[in-house]
Amino acid sequence: MGTPTAFVIHPDIRTMPLPRSADAMLEEAAQLAGAIGLEVVHAETVSLYKPRAGTFLGSGFVDRLADMAEEAHDPLIIVNTALSPVQQRNLETGTKCKVIDRTALILEIFGARAQTHAGRLQVELAALTFQRSRLVRSWTHLERQRGGGGFLGGPGERQIELDRRMLMDRVVRIKKELKEVERTRHLQRGNRTRGEVPTVALIGYTNAGKSTLFNRLTGAGVLSRDMLFATLDPTMRAVTLPSGRQIVLADTVGFISQLPTELVEAFKSTLEEVVQADLLLHVHDAASPLVAEEADDVRGVLADLGIDEDQQAERCLSVMNKSDLLDAGDPVREALANLFDEGCFTSAMDGDGIDGLLAAIEARLGGGRRTASVTVGPADGAARAWLHERGKVQASRIGDAGDETMEVAMDDADWARFGARWPTLAN
Repeated sequence: MGTPTAFVIHPDIRTMPLPRSADAMLEEAAQLAGAIGLEVVHAETVSLYKPRAGTFLGSGFVDRLADMAEEAHDPLIIVNTALSPVQQRNLETGTKCKVIDRTALILEIFGARAQTHAGRLQVELAALTFQRSRLVRSWTHLERQRGGGGFLGGPGERQIELDRRMLMDRVVRIKKELKEVERTRHLQRGNRTRGEVPTVALIGYTNAGKSTLFNRLTGAGVLSRDMLFATLDPTMRAVTLPSGRQIVLADTVGFISQLPTELVEAFKSTLEEVVQADLLLHVHDAASPLVAEEADDVRGVLADLGIDEDQQAERCLSVMNKSDLLDAGDPVREALANLFDEGCFTSAMDGDGIDGLLAAIEARLGGGRRTASVTVGPADGAARAWLHERGKVQASRIGDAGDETMEVAMDDADWARFGARWPTLAN
């Protein structure tokens, strides 16, 4: 962004109250700035009755901000709200500094974090969508005229029209590439469905510890840091439940309040893993004072993805992560248990509660398990392997004729699949 230092300004609009306090929003914005290596040298909340049409902030505050910025040698100014192109341009004119809003800041973080080809395409699509209305502000050559072409000549077209057309052409190409990514992921999901392997997706507010929990459950080496949006690209790994049943666990991008609509649209192919998952593990930061508000923000994004309240209640399992930061008798623990019914308390750092979480996942995916006796012959190797893979073989004995009688625990759905494939053995 051209500067290592930043001012963070949070406008507190009295006529537009937010569910969190102004101090909490300011702190989060400062953390977002720190997530891309900016040093926040000044952070301030400015109270307004309503936004100003031209600059969003009041003229007196803009003048004071300009004086502070001059003393701080022209820092990047981050305004923690959505600015119109005109407001952004006028603020830059008034402060003589680069100004970005909350959406641009989050886009910058996503651009720095995306590692995969699909992730970079999605970030670029979101950025182009965001820039489309800001061409007149961002580019200095837009009022130039090109000479006419073709047979008729004429005044030509303005550079802004050319640039907008070039931008839209790039958007079309990116969407075409993302369609191919989406097709590939659809095929992969189809293979998992045919293989009858359920998918469990980790969701939650950014920095709730999803990636650390993912690493604890899978043994993967996914980046996990105490930082907002440390992980962007989805990662999927196999996990074996206590019964021996396998699932696919997906780590997804964290959500945040006022998530830019450009990002929701661009990342829909990634978030499709969330929409299609058999079970959603809603990971909460148990030590966060804003855990209820953060949970509401996550539910709002899920609703934007088409998962309504009834579906969320049916498909979500709450996980109170970072519970090691709470004392055993802490009243917050009891309050969380009441707030998130049937939730699990875990600590991804030290492993507490992981066994209980795995048991809860198994219970939600398959309900109760039923134990039955199955006799397989020497020629029934495929059926024997299937039972070992899908169920938990509790005991077995070999008969004189080489037949093996197995006591197997499986859920009803798997017993039905076994019966459909090997009806003579199921009887």
